[in-house]
Amino acid sequence: MMNAIIAGQDEAVYRSAGQAPSVRWALATLSLAILLSSLGTSIANVALPNFAEAFNASFQEVQWIVLAYLLAITTTIVSVGRLGDITGRKRLLFAGIFLFTLASSVCGVAPTLWLLIAARALQGLGAAIMMALTMALVGETVPKAKTGSAIGLLGTMSAIGTALGPSLGGILIAELGWRVIFLINLPLGVLALFLAHRYLPNDRKRLKAERPGFDSLGTLLLALTLAAYALAMTTGRGSFGPFNVALLLASVLGAGLFVLAEKRAASPLIRLAMFRNLVLSSSLATSMLVSTVMMATLVVGPFYLSRTLGLDAALVGLVLSVGPLVAALTAVPAGRIADRFGPQRMTTIGLFGMAAGAFTLSMLPTIFGLPGYIAPIVVITSSYALFQTANNTNVMTDVRPDLRGATSGMLNLSRNLGLITGASVMGAVFALASATTDITTASPEAVASGMRITFSVAAALLVVALAIAAGAYRRTLRDQKLVP
Repeated sequence: MMNAIIAGQDEAVYRSAGQAPSVRWALATLSLAILLSSLGTSIANVALPNFAEAFNASFQEVQWIVLAYLLAITTTIVSVGRLGDITGRKRLLFAGIFLFTLASSVCGVAPTLWLLIAARALQGLGAAIMMALTMALVGETVPKAKTGSAIGLLGTMSAIGTALGPSLGGILIAELGWRVIFLINLPLGVLALFLAHRYLPNDRKRLKAERPGFDSLGTLLLALTLAAYALAMTTGRGSFGPFNVALLLASVLGAGLFVLAEKRAASPLIRLAMFRNLVLSSSLATSMLVSTVMMATLVVGPFYLSRTLGLDAALVGLVLSVGPLVAALTAVPAGRIADRFGPQRMTTIGLFGMAAGAFTLSMLPTIFGLPGYIAPIVVITSSYALFQTANNTNVMTDVRPDLRGATSGMLNLSRNLGLITGASVMGAVFALASATTDITTASPEAVASGMRITFSVAAALLVVALAIAAGAYRRTLRDQKLVP
């Protein structure tokens, strides 16, 4: 099925590559890797009640099954991207798929909750490797002129995995039990390993003198800093107490120490000079803001649909699947558009569409009910697919080959930090705007008010992102005119 999707949606990529069959199968490999990592992100959420029952645990304890996966990705994705630049991307991607598959098997047979959580952390590490290196490997598999189409294809597979997770997980749990949601990764992982070994381009052999060292101190400081930030944003059951403040201050201190370490490192994990590149800096900033807003749709949407519109759980799930489905259908065309009209211009247009969608989402549902909710969501998610594909293409097209892994890792990191920030900050905005201590028992009117204010704030954040992107675009055009 995946090969049919690739063949049907993006045949132009392969025809122009010169080696159509090998390129097609290489992209099939990368697509399967990104599908597995995104499926791992969403498939476990639906099983939280089953985990609580199976292990006789509280909801807060079983939440760590999801949190461990997210934390592992967030804290390691830049490091593994850089490691791929040093050791070879094919070799490390193969190791990542193997680790993901092995950890999935441990998850499926785990006899205790804490072994399951530990295995999920290892699974997240494997997913981080797959996420960071799939985009980096695009530059080695397709021509530069078709980078947008290929990245759009990966965006499609990511959206399919995200959308498929809850529904596939629910069916598997109902028929075969919760362990199967992890064990299903075994045949898929074995297939991905075979395809990676057979079809991905071999790593270029380097002399020892050419191999840069690995920044161990920088890696450790970055991981601890990101872990402190992620924990500060996710612990406390929605409240921001002294422990959260301490973790946030620790992350600020860690960021300062990381910058000092990178300035002194012979082979830094992140070259700070990269941030002088206006395209990269603006892309990372806008990606984080956009992901913050996208998380708001996942935080606020279920409460609004159930509490205010009165939909049952099945209909809520169906409506929530509209966004990922639209993103999946839009990503490949968005890649072609970015290739044709330029990624920087399409990034700005995508942000404009998202801002317009968020603004209308703050008003239309009150007037038109469910259709007034779905229509803006379609605008937001289709514009998001255009932004994400164009933004990634804009960064990855001209990046130096030896920095592709680290750059891809930073793009994924900015997205994950935005998701974590959105879950906490936008969730807090929603709770405050609803003027209630327990959102699960809030009145329909309070939830509607909270939604209006939350997406007004979301629209304002997207206007900021739009200003950043537009400013970078104008600066780039001005610089191009100055250079003959």
